[in-house]
Order: sequence, then structure tokens, then C-alpha cells
Amino acid sequence: MATLTIRDLDDELRDQLRIRAARHSRSMEAEVRAILRDTLARPAAPGGLGKRIKQRFAALGGAELDLPEQLEPPRRPSLPA
Repeated sequence: MATLTIRDLDDELRDQLRIRAARHSRSMEAEVRAILRDTLARPAAPGGLGKRIKQRFAALGGAELDLPEQLEPPRRPSLPA
């Protein structure tokens, strides 16, 4: 079994975790394990963010855009050093 240390956990979040653990009659460590287990057991959402946004607003109607054909590959932006 691995050990995980979480630093800089703010007091409000710690208190919420303590309350949630008490509601479930578990220690804070056991509650964190349960949260991680439940969260990671969920299947990942299909598609990326763009697809999820499109699905959410599909009922409102779409916006078809006439985009020009891209003839050149995108250029890397130059950022100040």
C-alpha cells in the first residue's frame, strides 16, 4: 500500500472533509480513500470539452460558420522571454 501526503490543505476544506467523514462514520483517511475510489471508478466523459459544450447547447440551435480552408499549418506563437 502506498502513502500519500497532502500539503497546504486549507482549513475550510479540512473541516468539510471531517464533517463528511463523520456523516459516514469513517475516519478522514477512510473518507478520502472512498472519495478517490468513487471518483476514479466513474467512466470518463466521452469526447472533449468542445463536444460537451456543443451537446449542452444543441437544443438552442447551432451556428454554422463558413470558415476559410486552412492552407498553411498553424504557426507557433512567439512569447516574450
